[in-house]
Amino acid sequence: MDSRAAVATAEALSVSFAELAAVLRGGPEAAGFGDADPLRRVADDFLDGLAEISRLDAKSAALKVWLAAGYSAAAEALAGPAESPQDHGGQEMAVVAEVACVLTVSDRAASALLAEAHALTTALPLTFSALQAGVISWQHARIMVDETVNLDPAGSQALEGHFLDPDVANPARGCPAGELAPGRFRHKARTWRERHHPVSIEKRHARSAADRRVEYAPDRDGMAWLSAYLPADQAAGIWDRTTTAARALQGPHEGRTLSQLRADTVATWLLTDTSASAGAGTGDEGRENSGSATGETSHQETGGIAVSGGVPSPRAQVLITVPVFALLGLTDEPAMLDGYGPIPPSMARQLAAEGAESFRRVLIDPRDGAPLEIGRTSYRLTKAQRQWLRLRDGKCPFPGCSNQSLDNEADHLLAWAHGGSTGISNLGQPCHKHHRLRHTTAWKPSSATKNEPPGWISPTGRHYPSEHPDWEPPRWPPQLSGQWSALAPRAD
Repeated sequence: MDSRAAVATAEALSVSFAELAAVLRGGPEAAGFGDADPLRRVADDFLDGLAEISRLDAKSAALKVWLAAGYSAAAEALAGPAESPQDHGGQEMAVVAEVACVLTVSDRAASALLAEAHALTTALPLTFSALQAGVISWQHARIMVDETVNLDPAGSQALEGHFLDPDVANPARGCPAGELAPGRFRHKARTWRERHHPVSIEKRHARSAADRRVEYAPDRDGMAWLSAYLPADQAAGIWDRTTTAARALQGPHEGRTLSQLRADTVATWLLTDTSASAGAGTGDEGRENSGSATGETSHQETGGIAVSGGVPSPRAQVLITVPVFALLGLTDEPAMLDGYGPIPPSMARQLAAEGAESFRRVLIDPRDGAPLEIGRTSYRLTKAQRQWLRLRDGKCPFPGCSNQSLDNEADHLLAWAHGGSTGISNLGQPCHKHHRLRHTTAWKPSSATKNEPPGWISPTGRHYPSEHPDWEPPRWPPQLSGQWSALAPRAD
């Protein structure tokens, strides 16, 4: 894009905004008296307007990126070569300050914009083109910049191509990148990056584990944030155990929300010295003080926090999807931890070797990456079906929803009363909110398959596809790669 093209783009955006505003100002009268359902027409027009304004926002963001990158390059040329590192730093600060003042933002925000603009205009041409065309949003473009940090040019191009080039050998499955909610796109982009990073996940995890820490940040209204940066298996186990314990407290006489119960449960666990009191007494007293050993927590008040009695600490049920060869130690590709994402294969092997009852191992087909089976210890029909749904959907299948709840509600797509079966291809697993949406509004799920979750159809008739699992064939160890042709393709 040169300066004349930028001016033309700005003028076109101005005209587009003006035309859209004129249409929307027409209001209900614009539908006309001959329309059979003028109110429906008006509602559709507003939805179409929202979609159009989103595309215009993306094009406007692309223009801002181009202008920021252009100004940075021009300012650098005007300043000339820096005579010292200090001079170079001073020139960069001056550019950042200028952009911050023009946009009325902080220096930090301006610096981030300039860095993102440089990456998009020099290293990520497919992302920049998609932003210019309004195919992806500014949030999607920023995520692509984030996930390509520290990748070499080939790695950045491969990640871009997977999501934005339909002609690559292995394009992303399911929704186009721009139709995924930004948070879901980040999850998929990060998963792909972890699988294909030139440095093995084992080495990167070992470096990152050295940075594990707990952080404390005061907040307003007498509150504060407490967070922990931990290895993924530990964090996932803590989260699922906390959720399960909190759900066990729910009942008709419990007024606290699930979030409040989680917080109270964690606070009680951390502030109560169960180890010191576990063997302090006998009889009822001893049993009350041994919650960590029995899986139950007695009624206690610690620091003003009251938690009801009988809080069990049941084992979590976390699925780990493990490539067969990684489980055998023949490859170093990552396993997938349900609700988190890629983890080092050594972590998965350790969990499997220790026979952790909290985890359910899922083997995947070495030919195409699809799930083969769920661990034999959980093959009772109802559990196997529910866990297969968790594996297929990964979360609530409603577009953009990231609810990973262990007890999302299984739902017949075609009602049992209307002839629907209880097979996987006729089941969805929406969260409580979207299950209620389906049964109390005109939102309806579309069809599903054994390996693909259902999409959704809105009351206006628009179809919104669900996010599909982005499986890919695992890497074969060199000593077995020659045997690929001996395996017949799956007959699905």
